[in-house]
Amino acid sequence: MTVAELVFFSGTMDCGKSTLALQMHHNHAARGRDGVLFTRHDRAGTATISSRLGLTQRAHEVGDDTDFWSEVITRRTHGRAVDYLVGDEAQFYTAEQVEQLARVVDELAVDVYAFGISTDFRARLFPGSARLVELADRVEVLQVRALCWCGARATHNARTVGGTMVVEGAQVVVGDVAAGADEVGYEVLCRRHHMRRMTAAAARAASPSPQTLGLAPAADQGRLPLDA
Repeated sequence: MTVAELVFFSGTMDCGKSTLALQMHHNHAARGRDGVLFTRHDRAGTATISSRLGLTQRAHEVGDDTDFWSEVITRRTHGRAVDYLVGDEAQFYTAEQVEQLARVVDELAVDVYAFGISTDFRARLFPGSARLVELADRVEVLQVRALCWCGARATHNARTVGGTMVVEGAQVVVGDVAAGADEVGYEVLCRRHHMRRMTAAAARAASPSPQTLGLAPAADQGRLPLDA
């Protein structure tokens, strides 16, 4: 007999969490299993799971009043099997909702696959992620590595406002890595550059240009003057 599990798939932004969530749902549904998709605060809008690869699918929006136990019981009362739940953006769930998910696994034998980032822009655990780490049967770190601008593995999420990294503000502000220069945006960084508040834009601004160093543009380097 297969035992149901609560699995937390975690990683930084831009490492393919939503893509894997949709792939997980596809694989299980293709084998005849009945599943329900949930999400919260997706960058594409309400009640949607979206991947940066362009995949999107409708899902049920999680609110503060969502009760996962009731969600499963109601569907089963109306004849659905509900073999599994896929929860994207799980860092935004409350600690109580994570406990509901654990109860769904243990008492109703429903598999729960939760996807989310662990820490916020201040490098502090989200309440939902913290409770998932505490209660999950397994925590899987996604193997697709997001990269910092320096090329090192990105381990931290940075929030930017007008292109400048900020470390104060509300924990939840919806934005995207593709945000414009004047918008609230996010960027993934290695720990070293997160602690230094060195985003890609800040690094470019701090790097001297060839003109500043007295060098010719790259296209002209190595050429002899015409009168040489």
